[in-house]
Amino acid sequence: MARKIEVIDYRPEWADMYKREAKKIRSILGKNCKAVYHIGSTSVKGMPAKPIIDIMPVVRDISLVDAHNKEFEALGYDCRGEFGIPGRRFFTKGGDNRTHHIHIFELSNQTDIQRHLAVRDYLAAHPAKAEEYGFLKKKLAAEFSCDNGGYCDGKEEYMKELEQEALKWQNEQNRLGTGLALGLCLGCALGISFDTLSGSSGTGLCFGLCFGLTVGLCFGSIKKSDPPA
Repeated sequence: MARKIEVIDYRPEWADMYKREAKKIRSILGKNCKAVYHIGSTSVKGMPAKPIIDIMPVVRDISLVDAHNKEFEALGYDCRGEFGIPGRRFFTKGGDNRTHHIHIFELSNQTDIQRHLAVRDYLAAHPAKAEEYGFLKKKLAAEFSCDNGGYCDGKEEYMKELEQEALKWQNEQNRLGTGLALGLCLGCALGISFDTLSGSSGTGLCFGLCFGLTVGLCFGSIKKSDPPA
């Protein structure tokens, strides 16, 4: 029996479903587990999605995960191995009526980890883009209601472009954060030095912080040039 493809409006209970399952996953993986993230469309508030909770645990050593297959099976998961993505451990729950997906990556695999987080955070920060993507998914679900391959193929090009947009946005956010942090450090140092030399109390620090934040914003806002084709 083919799995029915269904995209529904956002449901608040998805966040609670993630939290309950994440707790069980942490218990299984133990000290090898570095973090657990809610990813995919169900992690973006207000966004339509297939009602499947995508969870991304990050572990210190991926080679230790296979030893826990029986424990995941006891929770109702099917163990799929890498399933097309090198270095991943993929688990599905619910059979033809999927409820959860687990995508486990090693901490060293920042490429896969960051692309998932970038897309999630980008969609959360850009509601219009999330609405556009949700509309596409609903359209494809209606067209390929019993054809998961057709559904995935239909959004493949869109997803590739979305991922690149999200990664670019994430890099800009990181540069801005770095710039502000450096600016604050510079501002504090200048302000304290001014107050010490002038004997004033706080005036220099206030000026220094304002100056540092301005410099940090300018530094963080500089856009990195795209590499030549």
